[in-house]
Amino acid sequence: MADLDDDALFKQELEGVKPLVQNRVSTRASGQGPASAGPTEAQLARREAAASELKRDENLLTTEYVEMVGPHDILEYKRDGVQEGVYRKLRLGKYSVDAVLDLHRKTVEQSRQEVFGFIKDCTRLGLRTVMILHGKGDRSQQPALLKSYVNKWLPNLPQVMAFHSAQRQHGGAGAVYILLRKNEEQKQANRERHLRGR
Repeated sequence: MADLDDDALFKQELEGVKPLVQNRVSTRASGQGPASAGPTEAQLARREAAASELKRDENLLTTEYVEMVGPHDILEYKRDGVQEGVYRKLRLGKYSVDAVLDLHRKTVEQSRQEVFGFIKDCTRLGLRTVMILHGKGDRSQQPALLKSYVNKWLPNLPQVMAFHSAQRQHGGAGAVYILLRKNEEQKQANRERHLRGR
């Protein structure tokens, strides 16, 4: 055997071996229809779940520990850069309210999602003064729970420039006025207006 070359050895080893009838490899799992049929229902469901998980992840508001406020406490917050006159007009309810979110009868988790979506949508639409009706919760098992969370959440949203509890005719301590940052389109319009004014 020592004098056989490599080719002869190889042929000797393959003696009796029959070639495969089909030489194409299928890329689909058995029993799932043609490979071009697209993703299965299970794959689509997994993709949808992953996409909604990503969407939920962008919500930076949490339902963790909250410092409680009283049902009749006044909520107030102002970022640096907000002019006193602007804040005073907000506080006194002098701006027309462009949109309202009502959180009555919502859970904390529902409210977390609603507040995040509401502020995001209002900013995208270019709304500047909006209102959230959180209620006082003075008849609830845990008074002012939603109010406390709204007070915690709003400063964490970069679009929120200022907020203040509403005037009595708009819900008083059970509602809050919110001043939103200008969106990019509004900022660009301002820049163009200033340039034309020069």
